[in-house]
This record gives sequence, C-alpha cells and structure tokens, in this order.
Amino acid sequence: MKANRLYETFRELITIYSPTFGEGEFSYLLQSKLTGLGIVCEEDDAGMQIGGNCGNLYGFLEGALPGPPLLFSAHMDTVEPARGKEAILHENGKITSGGGTILGADDVSGITIILEALTRLKETKIPHKSIELLFPVAEERYGLGSAIANYSKLQAKEAYVLDLSGEIGEAANAAPTLISFMASVQGRAAHAGFAPKDGIHAISAAAKAITRVPMGEPEPGVTCNIGIVSGGEAGNIVPESCIVTGEIRSLSHSTALEWLERVHGIFKEEAKAAGASVSFMHRCEITAYETPADSAVVRRFKRACEAAGVAFKLHSTLGGSDNNHFALHGIEGLVIACSMHQVHSTREYADIHEMERCVGLVMNLMTEEELCTPEKGAAANNL
Repeated sequence: MKANRLYETFRELITIYSPTFGEGEFSYLLQSKLTGLGIVCEEDDAGMQIGGNCGNLYGFLEGALPGPPLLFSAHMDTVEPARGKEAILHENGKITSGGGTILGADDVSGITIILEALTRLKETKIPHKSIELLFPVAEERYGLGSAIANYSKLQAKEAYVLDLSGEIGEAANAAPTLISFMASVQGRAAHAGFAPKDGIHAISAAAKAITRVPMGEPEPGVTCNIGIVSGGEAGNIVPESCIVTGEIRSLSHSTALEWLERVHGIFKEEAKAAGASVSFMHRCEITAYETPADSAVVRRFKRACEAAGVAFKLHSTLGGSDNNHFALHGIEGLVIACSMHQVHSTREYADIHEMERCVGLVMNLMTEEELCTPEKGAAANNL
C-alpha cells in the first residue's frame, strides 16, 4: 500500500550513512530510484571541489502542462551522530531513531516525500508541469554543495525546498545572512609564577571582549554567538594567544555587517587595553534573501495548501538552507515544512501522517491544474 511504501522508502534511505562529504552511497541509491521513475539524472563535480565523495544530483522530468519547470530540492547529507541510524515506526505514526543517533529526517523526509509524489504521478498519469530536481551535498556546511552547483542546468524560476521544521503548510520566505568570524588575540608568554608581569595575558583580553559581546538575540532578527574559545599551553604559562570563533546572523545583510564591525571593534579595544594585538577574520557563509509574499511561488504554495486542506503559514527563519544560494541565482523559492522535528539531536523525529499530507501538498504543486488531496486514512491504515 502507498502508506507502507512511504515508510519503507524512508526507512531504506535512513539506513544509509550519509554524512557531509560522504553522501556517495546515498546518491547511488537515490539515482537508482529516480531512473526507475524515468527521470534523467546527472551528477556534477561538486564533490571533487569540496573534498567529498560525490557531487550534487540533478534530475529532470518532462511534463505535459505548459510553462517553465518547477524546482524541488532536498539535501542528501546529515549531521552526526549518524552511523548505524534506523527508523522505528510507532503505533501513533511517530518515527524515531533508536536513541543513540539522529534520525536523519533532516533531510530524508524531504527526499522521501519528493520520491513518493513522483511515484504517484507516474502511477496515476495525472498531467504535471516539467519538474527539475536538485539534491545537493554538504548543505549542513552552509550549503557548500548548492553554492557551487551548475545553475546553467536549471531553467526553473520557482523552487520548493523541503527542509523545514514545523506543521505541514508552513513555509519560510526569508532567511538570514550568516557571517562566521574568528578573533585571534596575540599577547606575550611569560612564566606564570616567576614573572607574570612580563607577560600579556591573551585569554584575559579575549575574555573581557567576550563579556562585552551581546550574546543571543541583541535585537529582533539578529543573533550573535561565540561558540569556541581556545588558547594557552600550560597552567604555569601566561597564555600568549587565544582564538575565539563565533557567528552573526541577521535577516538584513547590512545589519549583519554592522554587527560584525561592532564585534570587531570590541576585540580591538580590549586587545589594545591589554597591550595585545588582534587579527580578525570573517566569512559570509550565506546571504540573506526575502521572497515577496505576493510572488508566484508563494501564491502557488498557498493554493496547494488550500487544496490539500492544510493551514498556510508564511514566516521568516534564522536558519539557512540551500534556498539562500538559489535566491542568489535568481530563483525565487520557499523552504517548506516536511515532517522533521528536534533536528540535529538524538531526539529527532518524523511523523508518517504528516509526511502523507506533505506528499499531497507536493503533488498539488507539481500538477497545478489537477489539484490532489491526501488519501483519507492512507497514513493511518496498513502500517
């Protein structure tokens, strides 16, 4: 039955170990499923460029409905701990791991839903639009795969990225600029017992700067965090250096840059006060975008939600995704909820009933003229 198949596909994909830079086995299985549906697939050389064992996977399915193709996307990699993960289906439809690993619903839920929607289109022969597929690698590393994807392969100007937590029908139309930074404070080493005054305590200078950096959400739509502090060589040595690593996120690119300068200034001031020096490096990992609420991609998604009988909800997110890179290449997109909860933890779970509703929603997006609704009871029966 279809509900059984949805779970079995999810379970099969979950068992594949697919960490960032190690998506090769997963990609091979996914390609075999796509080609079995008559979809032309192609892999690029992103893996060679970023040190992985496979590239981004592209697919194309020609449709009978007029208009440019629509792009559907979900990433192939997972975070750790992921080795030996499994999918356990409970009586209430909840799917969990065994407890010692993540589940991997981020983003196997999205891939499974896309596969099932395509399978049902083939079975029912419902006319659909031309469909482009992009399954990137290394999304969990700031979207490294989609950042270097070959966008000349894509014709779509609308994208639906299945990679969001929340209720089915929720979609994110705005995401932040994310800037990572590293402050390296350089002091002077000295014996901590015999001659502490001869030293310049790099950790102390860095610590004073850290206490002045406003952590958390210093203003609406902005987050700032310092996640790694390292320095020193031994307890009896005044530490000569200290390295501080952090990030800044903002829905406004210019605001993110302003906060970066603010943090940089704090470290310069505290280093100077201690007689130390500081080198400050940063990298813009992803760039903020906002898909207009009246855009074609949003209007289509709202219609699909209405037809599927799910509540439409649009909001921003402070999490990045492959859609950040799509936006840079002129593709207006949404990141849509696809049954992934408490991601990046061993408490992660999915729900077979939510996945079934999302399959109907995705089919609505793909068909447009032949809107589909989820089969009533399909997820609850035959499991």
